[in-house]
Amino acid sequence: MTVSRRTVLAGGVAIGASAAMPAALAAAPTGDCERWGIHEIALDGPGRGNPFDDVTLEAVFESGGRQIRVPGFYDGDGVYRIRFSPPDTGAWVWRTASNAPALDNRSGRFACIAPRAGNHGPVRVSKDGYHFVHADGTPFRQIGTTSYSWALQSDAKCAETLATLKGGPFNKMRMLVFPNVPSVATDPFVRTGAALDAWDPTRFDPAYFRRFEDRIRRLGALGIEADVILFHPYDEKRGYSDMKRADDARYIRYVAARFGAFRNVWWSMANEYDNIKTKTMADWDHLFGVLVAADPHDRLRSIHQINTYYDHRKPWITHASVQNGAAVLDDLRAELHRAMTLKPVVFDEVVYEGNSTKRWGSLTGQEMVQRFWHGLIGGTYVGHSETFDPDQNADRSWLGQGGRLVGTSAPRLKFLREIMEDGPAPGIDAIQPWWNYHLAGIPNAYYLKYFGSESPTEWRVALPGRGPAAAQRYRIDVIDTWNMTISPVAGVFAMSQLNDYDVHDPARPTVALPGRQWMALRLRKV
Repeated sequence: MTVSRRTVLAGGVAIGASAAMPAALAAAPTGDCERWGIHEIALDGPGRGNPFDDVTLEAVFESGGRQIRVPGFYDGDGVYRIRFSPPDTGAWVWRTASNAPALDNRSGRFACIAPRAGNHGPVRVSKDGYHFVHADGTPFRQIGTTSYSWALQSDAKCAETLATLKGGPFNKMRMLVFPNVPSVATDPFVRTGAALDAWDPTRFDPAYFRRFEDRIRRLGALGIEADVILFHPYDEKRGYSDMKRADDARYIRYVAARFGAFRNVWWSMANEYDNIKTKTMADWDHLFGVLVAADPHDRLRSIHQINTYYDHRKPWITHASVQNGAAVLDDLRAELHRAMTLKPVVFDEVVYEGNSTKRWGSLTGQEMVQRFWHGLIGGTYVGHSETFDPDQNADRSWLGQGGRLVGTSAPRLKFLREIMEDGPAPGIDAIQPWWNYHLAGIPNAYYLKYFGSESPTEWRVALPGRGPAAAQRYRIDVIDTWNMTISPVAGVFAMSQLNDYDVHDPARPTVALPGRQWMALRLRKV
């Protein structure tokens, strides 16, 4: 028997001849593991029978009196792996437990060192409960996109997608484990015949999952979160989302053991869960219980609907993932979702930019960007995709297969992300939304005002507030969200009490605006 211990930062299947791994990620130091990296244990064990069902394996990792129990998984060819992402620096020791003698009672140790530059740790919910931060406290301002089966395309197509992402605005990618459109990789389970539904749910194809996790690693190298969607209703001919409860649980435990240590992984239990008619609400609740138990790294968890909202207040849900084509047509509807959920809200699907004849894929670039801004002013987050194809085939668009972006919204979303990252941490909130101020920010310190499709020529400078704390001085910027310009207004605005509810600057009661659509204002305390 051989035992190998190594820190895994990147690697896996190469994507095309030109997709070279960055030098800093290609070589990992032996023995040491950076905080929030991956310490991987590879063990030789039994390959006969059905190792996925017959063999149990886990390891207990311990440091400073803290113990974390981590499940292992079978990776084919008699090799078993355990992946652990240490949450703290220092000396760690581990010991395995297994029903297979060759895997049982193995032990080792490693040193967890300080994280390298760019490693801010996994994303968590912020202490205020409505935004996201990395484990080291760095804010995460979500500008996400969806490309369902990009990771299952050819190496060349995947390389093209990654090249597009490298220069784009997106820091989160929603992606399916099971294919929903024509793909190169289609068989996560061992096939038992020629029919599409001829496969064995008790036997995974490790090569399929090895290929998928390589895409997760490569997103991580670009600083992009992988929002991994476990089930969806659009594989009826194969039936991957219609397995029995025991098979669903086996699958969830397997992907949690394989992918859960990657610090850029988020879990989405399903896309349009309520269109999977073979599962009840009790089934979904049960599967979340399986996932929580199988994931010692406690990654973010959500579920996405088409018509019936899941109860996002349930304790295993970390944030709401919502499909709603109208919720971010203004900021007030967006904020209501947050007020009812009491958690971060990501409108992952708000209709797509594209040339489709379908109502869900025909937004202009301006309409796509407008939804992001309304979501921001509502204290929430929004997701993007596009469905451009010469034949109006969504399967061959960015939404289905990835590749290149051809729409006009992406540069404007990059501009928006820069504004968000230049703002307060961890994020901004709607300010007195029930009184129609249409403002977001931090009271008495920072404000954003978005005018959307309106074309005002001026704005009355009035802010909600009363008393000495509201009598602040501000500089104001006029932001053209479409042309991506920021124009400072000369001078300072000194606020004083206007009435029982608002403050203003009596010497400068208005700010001039250019009379164009897609304008915004930013006020920052001097």
